Amino acid sequence: MIIDTHMHERTFSGDSKMNLLQMVAEAKRKGLDGICITDHDKMGLGRYAAKVSKEQDFPIFVGTEYLSCEGDIVAFGIDHLPELHLPAQEFIDFVTEQGGVCISAHPYRSNSRGLGDELYRVKNLIGVEVFNGSATEEENRKAWETCRKLGLKPFGASDCHTLAHLGRYATEIPGSFTTVEELVKAIKTQECTPVVLSGYKPLTLD
Repeated sequence: MIIDTHMHERTFSGDSKMNLLQMVAEAKRKGLDGICITDHDKMGLGRYAAKVSKEQDFPIFVGTEYLSCEGDIVAFGIDHLPELHLPAQEFIDFVTEQGGVCISAHPYRSNSRGLGDELYRVKNLIGVEVFNGSATEEENRKAWETCRKLGLKPFGASDCHTLAHLGRYATEIPGSFTTVEELVKAIKTQECTPVVLSGYKPLTLD
């Protein structure tokens, strides 16, 4: 499956211009097999997303983009959020204890919301966004180099807030899954490959 693993819907992410039905329609048009809603420090779209997913026959996975003290972390597989702005390691430990997974979002983005070289210190991250639609090519390249050095899984994600950017980057994960639990298992056990969809300039990171 090819999934955009980092997206924002306007109900709980005030900086987004998209509603969920628009996102599903555009994702289908661009050839995605599923989308992940990772609103800022929120997980409130879960029930509605499940309803839309069933009606549209299209997988929608709800996680979160959590702002830790050191930077943003995308997480899947938790049923609630802890208190806001914990240290990164405390949040990762919280997610890990619930059986979930954590991915470093845009680690080297220049607005200081990425983990940066904290990647070398935290434990139990499963992956790093090496293709992020809100990061520059240079920032993505540095994330890719760090990801390889640490032996973590590389992810691609649009980090979109508008339909024009939806699906710019995505992640290919073998298998077929429809629930967050299945997504988490696939992320843990399968190879994750960042991809660039047709119509976008590919990054040359090697």
